[in-house]
Formats: sequence, structure tokens, C-alpha cells
Amino acid sequence: MYEAGCDDATFGLVDGVQYAEFDRDAGSYGMALTSAVADVKRAIPNARVVHVEPDELVTMSEIADRLGRSRESIRLLISGGRGPGDFPPAVSHVRSRPRLWRWPEVLGWFATRYEDERGQVLVRTGVDPRITAMVNGYLAYRRYLDSLPEDERKRLEEVAG
Repeated sequence: MYEAGCDDATFGLVDGVQYAEFDRDAGSYGMALTSAVADVKRAIPNARVVHVEPDELVTMSEIADRLGRSRESIRLLISGGRGPGDFPPAVSHVRSRPRLWRWPEVLGWFATRYEDERGQVLVRTGVDPRITAMVNGYLAYRRYLDSLPEDERKRLEEVAG
């Protein structure tokens, strides 16, 4: 792995799932992410990268943690009890707990209402959540596409472009 360019990664295993955690210098987050995935695939040609973190689906508590706010502050913003309203809707578990939101949408909402906080999050983390979401979407697309019958696969490839 070291010789393949993964000299800036730590590898581990949690509950049977192998992972790599990179600390990569690059011109952008997107460049760091795609080069890390490419280096893993070059080192282990049969490896299948299935997901990139930090996850784009977040709970109310994770939103609070990532923004350095209290959970109550976020709850009030979500409910419209404080702030400008129109917080992005939950995308999963809408009628149960814990509900989930898409981090790029939440951060985008903050960008238009609390610009300084969004900038601080991006500077602190160096992570553009839109890129993470797009890479994860592509990885899921490739993983499931290969398991479909040929006629279904062709139709989906036409739709997806």
C-alpha cells in the first residue's frame, strides 16, 4: 500500500469492514479524495471502494456537532422556532427518530442565512460535502449497476447518461 501511494493512510478493520483514513495534501478536497481512491484501487486492483466519509446523511446531533452549536439550537432552527425558517426537510425517517438530513443541503442553507458559519465549517474541515455526496452516489451506482440484468443496466445507463 505504501508503494502504491497510500503512505499517508492508516488502515483498519471495524466489524469486518476494512477502512482507510487518509491525511492527504492536494490542491483541493476533490483532488485529494479521487487520488486516494485511485491509489487504493491501484494497490489492490480487486478492491471495491464502497463509501467515503464523512457521511452526507446527518442526524440533528451531528448537525449540531459539525456546526459547533447546541442540539437545542438546531432543533429550534429545524422547527422554525428560531431563525429565518425553511430549514431543509429531513430526507429519511421523517416520522420516526432519528431523522436524517443531507449535509450538503444543511450547509447550503447555512450558507445563505449564516454565511460566516458555513465558511468556518469548510475552513475547519477542508471537506466539500457536495463532492463527498457525488462520489458516494457514483460508488453506489456502480456497485448496484453491476448486479442488474443486462437490459435493466442498459436502460439505467441511458437515463444516467
